[in-house]
Amino acid sequence: MELAAKYDRRILVEQAIEDAREIECSVLGNDRPEASVCGEVFPAGEFYDYESKYFDDRSRTVIPAELPDSLRDRIRSMAVEVFTALDICGMARVDFLVRRSDDEIFVLEANTIPGFTQISMYAKLWEASGLPYGTLLDRLIELGLERFRERSEMRVTR
Repeated sequence: MELAAKYDRRILVEQAIEDAREIECSVLGNDRPEASVCGEVFPAGEFYDYESKYFDDRSRTVIPAELPDSLRDRIRSMAVEVFTALDICGMARVDFLVRRSDDEIFVLEANTIPGFTQISMYAKLWEASGLPYGTLLDRLIELGLERFRERSEMRVTR
């Protein structure tokens, strides 16, 4: 912490979560967001870093994640709560850690610009939820236009 304090006056210290599962959930919407099915990441290394994500073929994902219904429902609900609390619009992927010993859920991050190819986790989660890639693109365009219309009606000062 002393070293970090040499670079900034604000320091973020996070609790280490030992032996956790990484679960991801896609969220889609503006004022009424919806959550996809959950997926689980199994990184090749200790962390799901750039190397293990794009270059190590031992990394894999499982969609849908094998979770008890109650845990899955809590994660999906929390994903929507995070999306809403951060006032995100359009899309985001919310990532979680779930401690194996007691199934306690920790929000890892809200990724507001997740990878967006047909093989990206965001799109794959929606595909598994019954929303094909082309329809997902149409929905995102609709959400963008909806947000544009809403913002166009707001007053701004000049």
